[in-house]
Amino acid sequence: MANAVLWPVLAPIATAGLAALFWNFRKTQKAVSCAGTLLTFAAGLYLLARVDAEGVVAVQFGAWAAPFGITFVADRLAAAMAAITGLMALATMIFGAADIRRREERAGFHPLFHGMLAGVNGAFLTGDIFNLYVWFEIMLITAMGLLAIGRTRAQLDGVFKYAVLNLFSTLLFLLAVGMLYGVAGSLNMADIALRLREQEPSLTLVIVGVLLFCGFGIKAGYFPLFFWLPASYHTASVTVAAIFAGLLTKVGVYACFRVFTLVLPMETSGLAPVMAFIAAGTMLFGVFGAAVQWDVRRILAFHIVSQIGYMLLGLALATPAALAGGIFYIVHHIIVKANLFLLAGAIHRGSGSFDLRKGGGLLKSHPALAVLFLIPALSLGGIPPLSGFWAKFMVIDASLDAGAWWLAGLALFVGLLTLYSMSKIWAEGFWKPAPQWHRRRRTIPPAFYAAIALLAGLTVVIGLFAQPFVAYAQAAGQQLADPTPYIETVLGMRLG
Repeated sequence: MANAVLWPVLAPIATAGLAALFWNFRKTQKAVSCAGTLLTFAAGLYLLARVDAEGVVAVQFGAWAAPFGITFVADRLAAAMAAITGLMALATMIFGAADIRRREERAGFHPLFHGMLAGVNGAFLTGDIFNLYVWFEIMLITAMGLLAIGRTRAQLDGVFKYAVLNLFSTLLFLLAVGMLYGVAGSLNMADIALRLREQEPSLTLVIVGVLLFCGFGIKAGYFPLFFWLPASYHTASVTVAAIFAGLLTKVGVYACFRVFTLVLPMETSGLAPVMAFIAAGTMLFGVFGAAVQWDVRRILAFHIVSQIGYMLLGLALATPAALAGGIFYIVHHIIVKANLFLLAGAIHRGSGSFDLRKGGGLLKSHPALAVLFLIPALSLGGIPPLSGFWAKFMVIDASLDAGAWWLAGLALFVGLLTLYSMSKIWAEGFWKPAPQWHRRRRTIPPAFYAAIALLAGLTVVIGLFAQPFVAYAQAAGQQLADPTPYIETVLGMRLG
């Protein structure tokens, strides 16, 4: 189908509309939501297969040729992100069957959830930088609704912090888009890239690059603008926190990868040393923040920050190998981090508390949960043969090849501290005997186990059969390093 690139966005939009239509019919709304989630996942997989077989795929709205019309375009990176979005939606929907309360469904969970998926996939697939802003706003509005859906004081406080920083990042983004349009005279990213090739570097473009990096960095949770993330994510329900942890920050990371390889390449933007420094700070401050926490959700929230530093490191180096490592790391981290937040919900159900000091005994009472926890926990720390080992190996190996020895050493050090945080959760939540007042065995719903096992199994599969995933990431990294096929497909022309 020629319009395969549209379906990962159209499916959740249609689902959100139907779910809103059946607002007063909870069971029907839930059935529509589940069917829409499956359709979104299938659309992402189909697009991934098309791009893998045919290369870059693009579609122009209203038969207006680029750069005048709105363009949707999928290369290997965008297609992989759309597919993984569908997978995360499926896993969290399975988990949410036993976690989302009726009052949250009556408050609009399902329309908001699918609206957010549409915003996320729209950001991944748009070929227009202004429409990237539009999809960011759709994602922000629906995310705020999901964050505050329980209407507790903590959630309202969290959504306020989330909104203020993200709205500030939006202002920076819009200012940069306006300046970029003034320089290039276009909003189509492929067309901008082609026009800027003919221009000399200027102070205006440097300012645009800084504004875009700051705007995307706030959304992604880079150092030093990450503090809103651990202050807000732990207030959401576990289902919402898991999809947030897996996807929302990665939209900012994706935007950085897209803009700073296509529109303002690293070799001309002059931001590479700054990005390397910020990547180091993001890794360090995130992992140190996690080390001093006791609430399992706060530990995991700080680790979102820490692990994003590895992805930014791949972009800072900007070699094909480093970009491939960054892409592999993004996919690995989406799966593992979402799974760890789902496990946090299961730990809460099993022990009665998110505070590790108040829990314990889960190894004895829920041994299957203990095994399922070890898989993503060890993968996050980079233990072979799980997916995290290959992700860290690719990024660190690219750092060594580029001569960035200090960054490679820092990445290894942060990996060790990550293992410390995961061992802390293991020791306090699983190994330590349960407190006297928590000796009663608590039931964990089967839906929790199903969602967690699905993502844990994928982590193992990627680790044990890494070659095709690594090969795909390397091909995607090569596409980012040389965006000529992307530009040619969008503009329908051959370059020199």
